[in-house]
Amino acid sequence: MRIPGFFGAPRHHGIHSLRGKLTLANVALLAVGIVVATAVSLMTARFYLLDKVDTELKNARTTLGNAGFTLRQIESLSELGIALDKFTGGKATDTDPLPSPTMVYVAVDAAGKPVALGPLKPTPRQHALAAAAKNPVALAADEEPRDVRVEGDRHRMVGARLSDGTVVLIAMPTEGLHEGMGKALRMDFAVGTLLLALLGCLTMFSVRRRMRPLEDMVETSSAIAEGDLTRRVPSNRDPTLEVEQLRVALNSMLHQVESAYRTRERSAAQLRQFVGDASHELRTPLSAIRGYLQLYDKGMLTDPAERRRAWDRMNGEVDRMGRLVDELLTLARLDQRPELRLRNVDLSRLMREAAEDLRVQQPGRPITVGADGALLVHADESGLRQVLGNLLSNVRTHTATDVPVRLGVERANGVVRLCVEDKGPGLCAEDAARVFDRFFRAGGGAGSGLGMAIVQGVVQAHGGEVAVRTAPGEGLAVTVTLPSR
Repeated sequence: MRIPGFFGAPRHHGIHSLRGKLTLANVALLAVGIVVATAVSLMTARFYLLDKVDTELKNARTTLGNAGFTLRQIESLSELGIALDKFTGGKATDTDPLPSPTMVYVAVDAAGKPVALGPLKPTPRQHALAAAAKNPVALAADEEPRDVRVEGDRHRMVGARLSDGTVVLIAMPTEGLHEGMGKALRMDFAVGTLLLALLGCLTMFSVRRRMRPLEDMVETSSAIAEGDLTRRVPSNRDPTLEVEQLRVALNSMLHQVESAYRTRERSAAQLRQFVGDASHELRTPLSAIRGYLQLYDKGMLTDPAERRRAWDRMNGEVDRMGRLVDELLTLARLDQRPELRLRNVDLSRLMREAAEDLRVQQPGRPITVGADGALLVHADESGLRQVLGNLLSNVRTHTATDVPVRLGVERANGVVRLCVEDKGPGLCAEDAARVFDRFFRAGGGAGSGLGMAIVQGVVQAHGGEVAVRTAPGEGLAVTVTLPSR
């Protein structure tokens, strides 16, 4: 029977499956790592580059402040700054004290307007720089550079106060720096996206390969739920330790489940057979007794000899039912694994006593006993007597009174072997295979068919084994093997 939602459930490989969740988890972790690494690297680069710009600006401000220039003395510097602003391309070096052409200088008055020095007028860029400063005096008093926008471009700006109180604004553009960081961010985003896509594909492939044993387990469970109890989870070519342990444990569990199911089915079949056979065996004597009672009740048994025969027949059937019930009770107790009363028992003595009983019952039967001396075994004496009694009763029932019988017992290799052998007609292979079945009677012979089943039950309760050796025309030999202790 298929269990909805579990055995035989459809496979889902979407986002809600374990495969999808593992893939999303790996991609999310990598995405977080890429974002953090990119943020840290860009912040570090920005800090380093801006610090370099600020250092150059501070050095320029310090040079102007410490030189003690006045506004008139700065005229040449201002003219040079205007010229450099118009004609870029120069480069300051350690040996050349000229300022870098990327720096913009502008002297402003108290109102914050650019000062025209000499014939050169301030350029539009210098006007924009002065307008962006807003409060040049406060800027000159501030030790750290500020971010300003000049004509839409970002700049870093400082102010330097001359000895006569004039403020000179110094600015350096940082737009290229921010553009470079933007390009680096876009590059990191593109590379990160590619890495995430690659990781997602690799994770899906790896998880699919690693989870193949789990899918095999689902298929096996579905097949077992549909009735195929022999299915097992196959081994993977490259198993992981945990999955392989799970596979072995699951196969062991399935083996136990199959064994338990087979045992239950076999027990149920035996029980049905047992109940049917017991009903049949009890119905026969009951029918006979009921028939004689009906004859007696109708007054049909007028002859004293007939009444005596009916009485004997009813007593015989009652005795037969009594023996059958006793044997059924014995088998029921054996099925419940009763506690045996174990003690040292002389098996040779029991063998000789059983042989004497058989001689009394059938004086004309040749009997050979190989049980000299004492042979002690730790067992239940009543159980062993029942084993011997059933084996010899089987000989009396199924062989002629002149058929020889041999009884023997020996100790060898830590076990005790007891053998009862007759020279009767023997059994065919089919009957020999069923000789220990309950209610089985070879050839439909007499008896209840429970004697050999009781023998096997008692021997197994002692931890031993019983076997038969027979063939048509060669007699029957029953060997009982018991542990020495």
